[in-house]
Amino acid sequence: MAILDPVIPRVLATRIIPRVDASLAAAYGFDGARLPSLALITCDLDDALYAALDEATKQAPVEVVYARSFYAGSSHASGPTSGEILGVLAGADPEDARRGLSACVTCLEREAHFYTANADGSHTFFPHVISSLGRYLSREAGLAVGEPMAYLIATPLEAVYGIDAALKAAEVRLVKSFPPPTETNFAGAYLTGSLEACEAAAQAFAAAVVEIAAQPRRP
Repeated sequence: MAILDPVIPRVLATRIIPRVDASLAAAYGFDGARLPSLALITCDLDDALYAALDEATKQAPVEVVYARSFYAGSSHASGPTSGEILGVLAGADPEDARRGLSACVTCLEREAHFYTANADGSHTFFPHVISSLGRYLSREAGLAVGEPMAYLIATPLEAVYGIDAALKAAEVRLVKSFPPPTETNFAGAYLTGSLEACEAAAQAFAAAVVEIAAQPRRP
């Protein structure tokens, strides 16, 4: 591998539930009568899947009814299909759920990638820009559907240093912070501004993370 090589997420398991049991839907906090058809997906990179679930809401009439990271990350997964996140999309019928799942998988394959910060690929980060938010991440970030957002995630020290660099590099504002420790012991933030500003912020974030990977101990 080389520095800034993409790390493409691995989809580990998928299933469609055509009509979910009403009591199970209630236990997970959504209306199974209105959205009875589910698409379930696990992935080895949580932030990539969060972004892909948001993309699904733009491509299909589905809602994200569950998305949670697992403790300690995919290196310590509970089983071979666990990864580090479970996402659940819900729609009015099985075809809607399948369309949402397909959009989610396509986004993971083509867009929502982590990147390497060093040559052996042991140090990765997520400098992702979403040009137009869908219904899921707009709600999570407190932004309007269609706004751009920089979704910036790295290991703890790199995240703090990199977010500071991103905020100083462009006319962006921090709308949600993920201080360490998180479930996977990464950290980061959502930033917003114009699309150009979000892209500049992501580039500054990436440069800061790569700098630390190359020279970790520096005053």
